[in-house]
Amino acid sequence: MKCCNPTETLKNENIVVEGEAKEGLEKIVLVGTPNVGKSVLFNRLTRSYVTVSNYPGTTVEVSRGKGVLGDREYEIVDTPGMYSFMCITEEEKVTKRLLFNEKPEVVLHVIDAKNLERMLPLTFQLIESGLPVILVLNIMDEAKRLGLKIDIEKLEEQLGIPVVSTTAALNKGVDILRERIDKYVNAA
Repeated sequence: MKCCNPTETLKNENIVVEGEAKEGLEKIVLVGTPNVGKSVLFNRLTRSYVTVSNYPGTTVEVSRGKGVLGDREYEIVDTPGMYSFMCITEEEKVTKRLLFNEKPEVVLHVIDAKNLERMLPLTFQLIESGLPVILVLNIMDEAKRLGLKIDIEKLEEQLGIPVVSTTAALNKGVDILRERIDKYVNAA
């Protein structure tokens, strides 16, 4: 299913990005809709609470921190909520700019596991754009409590990307996610 050409769209927007990016560090960027636990996961991966600042030239907040996974230090970026590459809000435009201008080593698409089907269209857009994606099924505790069963291995096979389940608020699955990121980056 072809849904869009995000690079083409970016060229048409005449985007100029100024940066506060940490030079020399490879990036891990967290994306997803609002209220899926991106910021909690960001805090877990950076092992700290990092202050938030506005993205240059906007009033949109982007958090940046450092985290060590395996034997590498990364810049970890928590982006505003995004539903699609067909950007409507300024937050979505900032996230899209960041994804394509800062060239992350890994994109963590964080989704609410209770709403997997509704959140997969953005996963497809990320994959089709050629970005290096790991799908993070967050809030798994609530999904299980609702009786939802998700076959992680089958989902990985069908999507062709790593899939990891977490409950970031309880720090469950975060160490496994760290390992999968390290393995994914080293395999590239």
